[in-house]
Amino acid sequence: MSGFRRILTSMTINARPLIPRVERQHRLIEELRTSAPRALTADQLSARLLFTARTVERDVAELVEAGVPITARRGRGGGYSIDSRRELPPLVFTPGEASALIASLTVIGPYGSATAKSAMAKLLGALYGEGGRP
Repeated sequence: MSGFRRILTSMTINARPLIPRVERQHRLIEELRTSAPRALTADQLSARLLFTARTVERDVAELVEAGVPITARRGRGGGYSIDSRRELPPLVFTPGEASALIASLTVIGPYGSATAKSAMAKLLGALYGEGGRP
């Protein structure tokens, strides 16, 4: 096998899908919510979400820094968990902020989870009433 073909084969075998960071972190949060209150290790999350354990660890660190209620426990029975019962206090958005959120959710589009679709419906309902259309 030629060198180029060997490299190409290796890349194909070892390739993981390239997922935008926002989508990857959203999937991570959703996986933790689905598993709550049970903790999942970085290796378990890696296997379920198809990205490396190191990427899981980096994303968890970024999400914790951003205020997402993820906790980490070391040792036997440890791992990452999220408080799925926690609710946000009422938020007030300017029309511009709400529009920015809607634009972001629209970009996610086909990759959006049920939670993202629910958030979009709530935003549209708040802006335009029950039907959610201007």
